[in-house]
Amino acid sequence: MDIAITKMSSKGQVVIPVEMRKGFCEGDKIVVIQNKKQLILKKATHLDENLKEDLEFARRTEEAMKRIEAGEGIKMDFDDFVDKIKKW
Repeated sequence: MDIAITKMSSKGQVVIPVEMRKGFCEGDKIVVIQNKKQLILKKATHLDENLKEDLEFARRTEEAMKRIEAGEGIKMDFDDFVDKIKKW
């Protein structure tokens, strides 16, 4: 395991030490995952399919919660709800 120390700028920017940037290029998309007091960085192209599905589900859930909070929710019974979810 490699360990390095860096710091965050006043704008929230963090420099990844040069020795840890192997395999990363300018413009690469990086996923940042927060787990309690840890931040995990992963190259977006290296995500496995399940994580992509989980992130999409989280995005859609967040959008739905915003719509519900804005009073745009839809009421339906359980079976209709399950049918709707299956179509996602």
